[in-house]
Amino acid sequence: MGRASRAQAQENRKRIVETASQLFREQGTHVSVADLMKAAGLTHGGFYKQFASKEALIDEATTHAFGELAQRHMAALELHAGQLDAAQQALIDAYLSVEHRDSPADGCPVAALAGDMAREPSNHEAHRVYAKGVSDFADWLATEDQDGITRLCTMLGALLLARATKDSPCRRRSSPQPARPSPRPPDDGGLGRGRLAGREPYSRL
Repeated sequence: MGRASRAQAQENRKRIVETASQLFREQGTHVSVADLMKAAGLTHGGFYKQFASKEALIDEATTHAFGELAQRHMAALELHAGQLDAAQQALIDAYLSVEHRDSPADGCPVAALAGDMAREPSNHEAHRVYAKGVSDFADWLATEDQDGITRLCTMLGALLLARATKDSPCRRRSSPQPARPSPRPPDDGGLGRGRLAGREPYSRL
């Protein structure tokens, strides 16, 4: 294979992984290979030139999604000059924003992939990456006063219920009301129509 062909193959693989990472978060890992390749703008037959199986792609796409999450944590710290408490609160605000609620494809893999990972065998790489990602996120959220996993569970519960109760009056009550410095719920109980004023969108952190 020539240098140009190898470069194109690498670019195609990158495109497939990025597309899968978004589609799996938005629709679940049951998305078919045919639909995934169509979304990536590539032929169905090209998939098996890049991956031994769909499971191998799930592993790689999960790793990619959690890599994005780690980058958001670093970006939040940089944005707030290394002040962890300020970075944490900014990320929590963005996490519970209307934009993040309505954009799972670009959002947190802990929330978006929870159902799929519950069914994933524990010895699969995707499950290992997911479990480590949850642990790392909880560690990042921890403070002297609060356990990180407690904060993460509060955030996840609010986000998942807000997504699950779409177009239902229950959405108004789907977010808890914890006292600061716990996560704050979205403005108007998650019923807003646009980005919350003055908050950095989750996808940009």
